[in-house]
Amino acid sequence: MKIIYGFVFILLFAGCQPSDPTTLSLTGYHQITDSGVQTGGVKMIPISTPVGNFKVWTKRFGNNPRIKVLLLHGGPGGTHELFESFESFFPQEGFEFYEYDQLGSFFSDQPKDSSLWTIDHFVEEVEQVRKALGMDKENFFLLGHSWGGILAMEYALKYQANLKGLIISNMMSSCPAYGKYADEVLAKQMDPKILDTVKTLEAKGDYANPKYMQLLLPNFYNKHFCRLDPWPEALTRAMPHLNSEIYVMMQGPSEFGVAGRLAKWDRSKDLPQIKVPTLTIGSTHDTMDPEHMKWMATQVQTGRSLICPNGSHCSMWDDQPHYFPGLVQFIHDVDAGTTIKK
Repeated sequence: MKIIYGFVFILLFAGCQPSDPTTLSLTGYHQITDSGVQTGGVKMIPISTPVGNFKVWTKRFGNNPRIKVLLLHGGPGGTHELFESFESFFPQEGFEFYEYDQLGSFFSDQPKDSSLWTIDHFVEEVEQVRKALGMDKENFFLLGHSWGGILAMEYALKYQANLKGLIISNMMSSCPAYGKYADEVLAKQMDPKILDTVKTLEAKGDYANPKYMQLLLPNFYNKHFCRLDPWPEALTRAMPHLNSEIYVMMQGPSEFGVAGRLAKWDRSKDLPQIKVPTLTIGSTHDTMDPEHMKWMATQVQTGRSLICPNGSHCSMWDDQPHYFPGLVQFIHDVDAGTTIKK
């Protein structure tokens, strides 16, 4: 009997103690909010376009009414897979976040109408996704990487009233400046003979020649795209999933400069119109000019710069010790209303 009474006493005593806030937070974060068959957070969102209705793939992680981060992948025509590293950092902070494949990308519908592959289309697509996911100015953080950074800037310039915070990761505000950096800085770091062969192939438009990527992979991508050796499995898995039709049409044949529909894109003079708290992320070994990305943070009205000293274009992989602490701190600071210094 003493054992029973002792057990009951322990239960009563425990019931009188304050609940562990961490436990409550985790319970709320992992709460199932959808009824019916559970899909691991995956949801196909309907998208309306001038040429028809389609669906795009999204995946939700966690629940947080104050912090919801939508991730915009690179490419164009890339996938959410390069964001899988976020799954090791955001949940422990309690951030609700969404991986998302843009229309035309591997996990979403892939219409063939080339009129869809414009900045204007993708901006309106993001707005439809935002509405479908229930995000607003009280909780909506938008993070764009590479091409996704272009898209994030364009979205902010049109719809920043919906945003709580903006993160531009590894993207300059001008494609002509990006091309100039590739030509005047990165190209000069290559062996002159290799560069000459690359330029000869480009002059001929012989991008399908296997030698083109055979030269760029060790001499450019392994130095400026991702410096890990070997590359993470997520990157090697994502590469065959790239929609090359969209990528070449908008970006050009490679990351070594830009030659597609985006070649003349330049929003550098429009950055002062961005009022929402903004973080620009760059890396020392990036395909993009880190000094330009530092400068961008001084042009928006409320900006902060993060430069990853050991990273390249995919610094969420090859410089995680700098990338994620800086990113996480920015999100926490914006959520807390802390002043974001330039």
